[in-house]
Amino acid sequence: MNYVFVSSKISEEEEINLIKLKINPIKVPISKKLPKEIWDHPDMLLNIIGQKNIIVHKDMDKSFTLFLSKLNYNIHFSDKILKNKYPEDIILNGLNLKDIFIHKLESTDPALRSLVKGKKLINTKQGYSKCSTAVLSEEAFITSDDNIERILLKEGKKVLKIPYGDIILDGYNYGFIGGCCGLIHPGVLAFYGDLNFYKYGDKVLKFLKENKIQPVYLRKGKLIDRGSILLSL
Repeated sequence: MNYVFVSSKISEEEEINLIKLKINPIKVPISKKLPKEIWDHPDMLLNIIGQKNIIVHKDMDKSFTLFLSKLNYNIHFSDKILKNKYPEDIILNGLNLKDIFIHKLESTDPALRSLVKGKKLINTKQGYSKCSTAVLSEEAFITSDDNIERILLKEGKKVLKIPYGDIILDGYNYGFIGGCCGLIHPGVLAFYGDLNFYKYGDKVLKFLKENKIQPVYLRKGKLIDRGSILLSL
């Protein structure tokens, strides 16, 4: 059974649908150091390095890190403390790929930078790099951000650029595409919501089909940004 890290505010319907798909959702504890609208978002609270290595913010609930250790995860802690103002809130929100790490590098936590130092580090103005980007595979991505689109295209990746808007995030005008979905298996992308209720759903569905990605809807209705679903193989 695959593990995915999800918001602690995930609905019962969404959780049940993940379990039906033989996915084990791990709810990440909130950090009240972040604004309450995003204090449950996994992509703000941790970053998956790979091969059972995870970095979490330094004040992460100890019972949670003990639980992860029992699942044989190697836990690393951020050097900095999360804070509720930009850019102190984005210290772990880098877009971490196999060979590339994209983030507002001056704001990346030093411990995270150390863990990805063997990769190509690329700076971008968009501090919410992971929130802004839906990862379909190592080769295909969806984003609304001009800088991230430009970087990924330069790296030879396939990118669908969509407009901002029509994604729910309470307290904000809109949420991010990367924050309403995530891989649950290679080739299977789960959404908090249904693309048939999304203004740009037809474009996204076409791009998914072109890249052999199967969409899965965890609930009916509009897309909701709960922070990225993060897959740990």
